[in-house]
Amino acid sequence: MSTNTTDPYATSPLDEQLAEGAKVFNVEGGDWDDLVDEATSLHEERIVVNMGPQHPSTHGVLRLILELDGETVTEARAGIGYLHTGIEKNMEFRTWTQGVTFCTRMDYLTPMFQEAAFCLGIEKLLGVTDDIPERASVIRVLMMELTRISSHLVGLGTSGMEMGATTVMTVGFRERERLMRIIEMVTGLRMNNAYIRPGGVVADLPPGTIDAIREMIPQVRQGIKELEDLLNENPIVKGRMVGIGVLDLAGCMALGMTGPVLRATGLPHDLRRSAPYCGYETYDFDVITRTTADAYGRLRIRLDEMYESLRIIAQCADRLQDNPGPVMVADKKIGWPAQLALGPDGYGNSLDHIREIMGDSMEALIHHFKLVTEGFRVPPGQAYQAVESAKGELGCHVVSQGGTRPYRAHFRDPSFNNLQAVAALCEGGQVADVIVAVASLDPVMGGVDR
Repeated sequence: MSTNTTDPYATSPLDEQLAEGAKVFNVEGGDWDDLVDEATSLHEERIVVNMGPQHPSTHGVLRLILELDGETVTEARAGIGYLHTGIEKNMEFRTWTQGVTFCTRMDYLTPMFQEAAFCLGIEKLLGVTDDIPERASVIRVLMMELTRISSHLVGLGTSGMEMGATTVMTVGFRERERLMRIIEMVTGLRMNNAYIRPGGVVADLPPGTIDAIREMIPQVRQGIKELEDLLNENPIVKGRMVGIGVLDLAGCMALGMTGPVLRATGLPHDLRRSAPYCGYETYDFDVITRTTADAYGRLRIRLDEMYESLRIIAQCADRLQDNPGPVMVADKKIGWPAQLALGPDGYGNSLDHIREIMGDSMEALIHHFKLVTEGFRVPPGQAYQAVESAKGELGCHVVSQGGTRPYRAHFRDPSFNNLQAVAALCEGGQVADVIVAVASLDPVMGGVDR
């Protein structure tokens, strides 16, 4: 394998190892043509159907290769890679702080979880986990729980639309807008926020946020109740979902399933309880489980989990009301952007800080310039940090060589692992049940093809 020495962004330590004679192994999956040729050579009357990647029910650009015997699915395979962005590789050529703007774009419905996992991993390597201000941790919990409800509402809404229940979609997105207003008020953006940074968060809550949250909670709770009335005992919904996409506990453990899919088997595995972070052990909430292990059980879990997230959000509002505190670690060599605050013209560095670095202190200006352009250094080592995303365990493995950029940042996205269950959920069922089974996994391809 040749190394491109002219492009500074095209080389890495791995390239140097390969140039020294290390072996390269290429692993490839099966191809569509191979499947067709195999089916033809066996002279059997079976049909191979390509569902996606443009099919409206494949949650983005997921490709499902189905072998059918009449209406029965005899073989199901998932084809991924149609949305590959190279996010993890790109993060190796950016500073630790700039990496947040990449990982937030992976699963575009759960940006706060990617940001939190990445930053918590960096803070482990820096050894500043215990130095993160309490207010910053509470704000992180608040944003993650808002994101959890938002993701569940999209998952439920799109699943309902795929089954023909368009009202579920409209109600779900109506309630999601209430949450997005809060997220936009705090971060300035609806998606791809890059709000959680190493050491804390970018900026404190703007005035009026706590009141807006308290006004939003009963409205969203009422909206979730409407969804329950539409779905829980609906005979058509139960006819389409009960007993569909069954995967028991043994299957979940064998395939590495997490999140609502795992909890639908009765196992109360939630990282907020089993391996708490950001102070989750101090919040009062229940881990929701079901025992049906089917698509209907996963639906009910997501509905009930939204109520629990509202409970946590209410507790966050109370804590933020009573604890003004800073929102970034005190170490000025880590906290970037420094002294970010709400100015008269919108978000930006506080006027006092700008006045100091531009007019009073040459040392502060030099430090600010080097921190922004070069970034801070992270001691050599590696760390793994997992958080409980809306879809399951989202883990981040960060490796540092002691520089200002990650040597490696690899994410364990729950959608990637959960898609392994496509064959187990779909084979032996009907074609129409494939849509319901895949929707019950709630996959987002941005997190799979990263």
